[in-house]
Amino acid sequence: MRGACIAVAAACLLGDCGGLAPVTFSEVGQGWAGNSVNVAVFRKNALVSDGRFQYIAYYDADGHVVLGQRRLGSDAWTVQRTAYRGSLLDAHNAISIMVDGAGVLHMAWDHHNNVLHYARGVAPGSLDLREAKMVGRDEQSVSYPEFFRLPDGGLLFLYRDGGSGRGNLVLNRYDGAGGWRRVADNLISGEGRRNAYWQACVDAQGTIHVSWVWRETPDVASNHDMAYARSRDGGASWEDADGKPYALPITAASASYAARIPQNSELINQTSMAADGAGHPYIASYWRDPGSQVPQYRVLHHTGTAWRRLDLNFRRTPFSLSGMGTKAIPVARPQILVDQTGTDPGGLLVFRDAERRERVSVARVASFAHPRWSVADLDSAAVGAWEPTYDSELWRRQGVLHLFVQPVRQVDGEGVASVPPSTVRVLQWQPHQR
Repeated sequence: MRGACIAVAAACLLGDCGGLAPVTFSEVGQGWAGNSVNVAVFRKNALVSDGRFQYIAYYDADGHVVLGQRRLGSDAWTVQRTAYRGSLLDAHNAISIMVDGAGVLHMAWDHHNNVLHYARGVAPGSLDLREAKMVGRDEQSVSYPEFFRLPDGGLLFLYRDGGSGRGNLVLNRYDGAGGWRRVADNLISGEGRRNAYWQACVDAQGTIHVSWVWRETPDVASNHDMAYARSRDGGASWEDADGKPYALPITAASASYAARIPQNSELINQTSMAADGAGHPYIASYWRDPGSQVPQYRVLHHTGTAWRRLDLNFRRTPFSLSGMGTKAIPVARPQILVDQTGTDPGGLLVFRDAERRERVSVARVASFAHPRWSVADLDSAAVGAWEPTYDSELWRRQGVLHLFVQPVRQVDGEGVASVPPSTVRVLQWQPHQR
């Protein structure tokens, strides 16, 4: 790995650090809780807003997609149970939503190596959706659909075409009246031998950032390395963090790496990334170092000249990742949020850890250049197998954190827990308010 590796000093690791702005909650409804399908970290998004409305989506106990809408600043949700359904037996089959620049809601749901399910609103601000076409090819074996909004109001749609260990990354673009078009049939190729498990973001300038681990087989223990690419022209061309152009598709041999991480390092897949106001990328994940049995949260970030690694090092409990299907893991995959202004940005890492009694927790850093983390719980309630998803557009516009929160259980290896529905809430927090 190029660049420096920084061991991060940490404080307040045993409880609330004090001085936190007030945290409030808004209750929405009752959601399915027998696995983690409503709270998977790769939902882009579970909760999203434009300038007027905020939208939410989740499955109820019968597998129906439930949509909700409220005016920003209000706790009065309009909730609508739709006719759309997903399989609750597979925790990969998450719902992803986004609002385009015209105020129209888009949704993809119920995917794990099956045909594309996509619908969009009949009008701006409407919860009434109609199934629609996208491009019409490479849509028979779709997994992990994600929407991202561009500065011009258009949308990107990323998904895996193919199965675990043998999939390719597809990229579509939506331009409103122009509809959907294909940007990349095969942005990142597993060459029939592996596939990329990615995380992505779009920064304020419209640069698309993608990072990924490679998986050699369906076994999660075969995850390795962290690669990176970006596009400054809407996905037409791609380069590494130093500006060196890629020839597409990107492969394991041609990829540029933010970190080299061996297989069997408890490296997790599908985490999160962000960018600061200067367009520098930040990647959050966890893995263990050689000689240690304890996976730790890490942040890889590029300074503009080199990759650096921040190790949080506050965890004490070992665990191991191996096998197939959705795992029951004592920690959540993290969400990273980065300040959008200033020349010395800080940020947040949102997570859940059994060491902290399965609470919604946050690690804060005032400066990535001079990192010192403080860790606190945002609420005292246990959330089970919850992973964080948030309103990315509200954070981008206002620096306000709204999290989709629901306590759920996850049985290892794609099992289903016998538990009743639980309350879906939105946690609301303005980190910089005192």
